Amino acid sequence: MSADAEMLNFIYQNSQMGVETLNQLIPMIDNEAFKKRIEAQLKEYEQIHEEAKKLLNRHGYDEKGIGALEKIMAYLMIDMKTLMDKSSSHIAEMLIQGSNMGIIDAVKRINQYEKEAEKEVTALMKRLLKFEENNVERLKEAL
Repeated sequence: MSADAEMLNFIYQNSQMGVETLNQLIPMIDNEAFKKRIEAQLKEYEQIHEEAKKLLNRHGYDEKGIGALEKIMAYLMIDMKTLMDKSSSHIAEMLIQGSNMGIIDAVKRINQYEKEAEKEVTALMKRLLKFEENNVERLKEAL
């Protein structure tokens, strides 16, 4: 698979996981200010997800979304982790952990594919990376 396809599918899957996770968590959030912050985060994931899809299609690649098993496992994991604690602090902690995993994977892929990938693909990956880094900083305030 090409560098462009690898990076775009990572962006597509990462943003899809962000969208699905936040859609599951938002109804659990009682703090209105925190909920607004997470809803804004959701909008950005949706925009990045749509941009990755457009670039994949423009380059002639099919989107490879998250598999059904991975979706189910993520859903169950969120349910388990929020069963006893639905506080904003706990949800922020969970989201920081997810964003940190996204940061690590994004940096690896940038280092691996940046020289081969087209500039617009690398730019979208760097946008996702910066977004994830900003998420971590903003979510720290809710801890």
